[in-house]
Amino acid sequence: MTDESAHLLHVRTAWPAEAAAIAPLQRRAWLSEWGSAERRGLLAGTDLAAMVEAWHEAIVRPPEARCRVLVGLEGDRVVGFAATAPSDDEDAEPTDGMVAEFAVDPAARGAGHGSRLMNALIDTLRADGFQTATWWVRTTNDPLRAFLESAGWRPDGATQQFTADDGSFTIRQVRLRVRVAE
Repeated sequence: MTDESAHLLHVRTAWPAEAAAIAPLQRRAWLSEWGSAERRGLLAGTDLAAMVEAWHEAIVRPPEARCRVLVGLEGDRVVGFAATAPSDDEDAEPTDGMVAEFAVDPAARGAGHGSRLMNALIDTLRADGFQTATWWVRTTNDPLRAFLESAGWRPDGATQQFTADDGSFTIRQVRLRVRVAE
């Protein structure tokens, strides 16, 4: 990366109009990460307009002040995003934040966007007064888990699973945790 191109890569709070870029990026990321044809079919059928509206609402009217949506940019193009919030886990402490969503466009992976987003979301969680952060990761997402563990995230022993209404698949997750307070 040249000095000239480095200033084009940055992370900031999402703007409302960027919901139209976040939703399709989220769907592309999900489709690239999920293995089975059934899961791909389920996600491909997700209504993009509804996803755009949900992200617009999350940006414009978050449920509380510490719910944030960040975007990773290459120039003016959204190449990744992250959503942070207070943890909604049953065993959460008031000082626990969470990463609710995190995605880097598959076509932009390997260029440092994930690391920039990670640093920004940790700074955001810290600025919002959280002491620790949690992140639920699919047990089959080894690349994401390796990335997180290289950044200091560790499993805390909690697991959960979700099964599709028709029973066609089950998603198993492990919770990772990291201290964000200085």
